[in-house]
Amino acid sequence: MAVSVALAFLYIHVALAFLPMNTFTVIFLFALVISYTLQFWLSTRQKKHVLAHRGSVPEAFKNSIDLPTHQKAADYTVEKGLLSDIDAIFGLGFLIILTLGGGIDAIFAYWTDFSASTLINGLVSMASIFLIMTIIELPMSYYQTFVVEAKYGFNKSTLQQFIQDQAMSMGLVIAIGMPLLALILWIMDSIGSSWWLWAWAILMGVSLLMSWLFPTVIAPLFNKFTPMEDGTLKDRIQGLLSRCGFNSDGIFIMDGSKRSGHGNAYFTGMGENKRIVFYDTLVESLDDEELEAVLAHELGHFKCKHVIKMLIASSITTLISFAILGWLIDAEWFYTGLGVDLAQQSNAVALLLFTLVSPVFTPFMQPISAYFQRKFEFEADDFAAKNAQASKLISGLVKLYKENANTLTPDPLYSAFHYSHPPAAIRINHLESTSTD
Repeated sequence: MAVSVALAFLYIHVALAFLPMNTFTVIFLFALVISYTLQFWLSTRQKKHVLAHRGSVPEAFKNSIDLPTHQKAADYTVEKGLLSDIDAIFGLGFLIILTLGGGIDAIFAYWTDFSASTLINGLVSMASIFLIMTIIELPMSYYQTFVVEAKYGFNKSTLQQFIQDQAMSMGLVIAIGMPLLALILWIMDSIGSSWWLWAWAILMGVSLLMSWLFPTVIAPLFNKFTPMEDGTLKDRIQGLLSRCGFNSDGIFIMDGSKRSGHGNAYFTGMGENKRIVFYDTLVESLDDEELEAVLAHELGHFKCKHVIKMLIASSITTLISFAILGWLIDAEWFYTGLGVDLAQQSNAVALLLFTLVSPVFTPFMQPISAYFQRKFEFEADDFAAKNAQASKLISGLVKLYKENANTLTPDPLYSAFHYSHPPAAIRINHLESTSTD
């Protein structure tokens, strides 16, 4: 942690020493210090806690997970944490360069000379910054895939596949994201003071449309989805669906193994366009009853209306964010406090600044969001225990912990901030207490 915090404070020191400041600059720098110190402190706690418990398997798992497997999970967790710290340091530096360092100001000023259209200038400037951010992230993504994941036996991707995925993702951003961004910028420029309500409505509408299109249009661009063959597993799953009153557009096996050894299962889509998807790695790892129990858990999220609740929460958060931006958009101190000359004040600059800077002020939201996500996981587990065998969900989860190298001993405070699922021991204990097998 000492190195991470030292580098973070070095960035802040440079900003304090050489950059003009107003009150909001000081507030922003203070928020940066709090946010990143908290992040590095939690990360350090996690690594120390995992390493402190590396020497022995927790009592609840001694009969199912051996010591070398437990130690592999600990080492994998620590190495991913170190990589995350490095990524955060670079992210902090780049954020300061873009804002107080004058990066955004310079890029917008550069593109102003190419077109008289405020909309085009804003769109191209934002696209340029997002492209730079993507390029900067590429080495870290490459290292994560071909060094860390490969070291622990998870990476199945090739360099060609990696490049193809990056190009495909960029193509989707250009094809979908850029027109959406252009529409939002046009609304901001044209509608008047109520623009944020219209922008929110359009963004939510597009999000719902993407959720509906994802299983049949977007996901097949990256993976092959094969209908599950007739047999005992399909019969068992269809029986579960019938008992739960769940209608889907089919049960599919996804070729997840072409990129990773990690296993998973999920359902996706909306309305009649819902699909149930199993990774091929998961099908190979679990028996039929365990797969049924895992799917029952996923169906629990649907039946307990977690998807709708999360969508509502996301909609409210987005609406509040747009409302705050609507208040900030004409405030000169917002621009000058973040390193932008008033000559470059525009709706596009305001939107970009808010997108980049707002996470610095909202770290307190992480444990609240994580709490409700873990609560939903417990509810889905309870649903699975009633509609399948709890013992089979337990054994299936243990296999997944083992094969995905998930640590069994996370730091409680770190998990409270970052874990969307309950820690392994707590989750298994909860299932055992509800089991009627």
